Amino acid sequence: MTEYRIERDSLGEVRVPAHAYYAAQTQRAVENFPVSGLKQYRAFIWGMAVIKRAAAEVHKDLGLLDAELADAIIQAAEEVIEGKHDDQFVVDPFQAGAGTSHNMNTNEVIANRANEILGYALDDAEKPIHPNDHVNMAQSTNDTIPTAIRLGALWRLDELCDTLQTCADAFWEKAKEWDDVVKSGRTHLQDAVPVRLGQEVGAWAKAIERNIEKLRVAAEGLRRLGIGGTATGSGLNAHPEYHSRMVKLLSERTGLTLYESDNLFESMQSHQDAVFFSGALRSTAQDFTRIANDIRLLSSGPTTGLDEIHLPAVQPGSSIMPGKVNPVLAEMLNQAMFHIMGNDHAIAMCAQAGQLELNVMMPIMGYNLFQMMDVMIGAVRAFTQKLVVGMTANREQAERWLARNPILVTALNPIIGYLKGAEVAKKALAEGKTIREVVVELGYMTAEEADAALDARRMTEGGILK
Repeated sequence: MTEYRIERDSLGEVRVPAHAYYAAQTQRAVENFPVSGLKQYRAFIWGMAVIKRAAAEVHKDLGLLDAELADAIIQAAEEVIEGKHDDQFVVDPFQAGAGTSHNMNTNEVIANRANEILGYALDDAEKPIHPNDHVNMAQSTNDTIPTAIRLGALWRLDELCDTLQTCADAFWEKAKEWDDVVKSGRTHLQDAVPVRLGQEVGAWAKAIERNIEKLRVAAEGLRRLGIGGTATGSGLNAHPEYHSRMVKLLSERTGLTLYESDNLFESMQSHQDAVFFSGALRSTAQDFTRIANDIRLLSSGPTTGLDEIHLPAVQPGSSIMPGKVNPVLAEMLNQAMFHIMGNDHAIAMCAQAGQLELNVMMPIMGYNLFQMMDVMIGAVRAFTQKLVVGMTANREQAERWLARNPILVTALNPIIGYLKGAEVAKKALAEGKTIREVVVELGYMTAEEADAALDARRMTEGGILK
């Protein structure tokens, strides 16, 4: 057998690798777009295969597709759903607009595998199942690709949210463990009134949980499917019941809550739901960036920085400075989140580039959205397991900084007033003394009064101290 076989499409003959399930249109795309070497994410391959399987079932039930052909398509699509043919999806994400090459890659793989199931060889000239006429029946690139994007994102939603919640839970554990560590607060990167380290870390946990809420709210729009709109939203070449049957069956087969579109033309033209979900991912990314930066600051040093928390030493930090250990997991998280925010910008640009009945920028819109989810899941998982769980508090250093903090005088405002408090703070800073020492020295308070008013733990609980 030769290393290739001849496949034909409407433009003529094409040489295709002999053992490939894909055919002429996929091979043309491979040759036309040797751009990045990137391949589509499993979520997208899964989403497309789920659509093809459901379409075959619906058309079989409607009597529009021969049962034997439909069953073979269903079996082949199920194999793709299970991940058995991932290596057959070879089209670069940077390709012709809308994603026709992606759609045909799926159609051809399923058609050839289905024909094989029926006993036909890949190089047989006449095969009963055609990628366009049967696998793609009542479908268009224009409604299958956006539907696959929605399904793929929803497919990984719980995994994403669970990963984020695991990180939040790890921070909550640290918040409880460190609730007794009273330290100097900082605003504008300058000394501020005390906080407990547990309060500081608990705020990180709550911020992550709020982002989980936003992600779930933003994902609701993705549940609205435009499958059945075919080329422009009119549903040409689709059975009148096809849209409703597809949404019902996709919901049953995937276990996802899905809804019919109330306007198939809008579903074809607009990708605002993907943009909204991408925006929630961006919001989550910017919060993780802030948290990672806080961790880098609090762990800075160890001798010339804040050094209030210690991070697990997971690898040497320098090729020239012996003994140096860097906050590499926090640095990784920053880079991952910057990448996610960049993808969000690309998605926004793609979505606004739609024209009339179609947006042709869907391949990269879908690729970037799946990559955002994939990178966030991987980055946060590693960050949680290799950094957050192993963090420790440097209690002694936190207490040392707090004792030298002149802003403790803020608690004395209700007792000695703002102006006297400013005087005390300046004198303490200039002479290297504590607030307690100066306020007693100036005769504004007795030692006992100062001790009671300058209880740092009480300051972290709010209220007026008198």
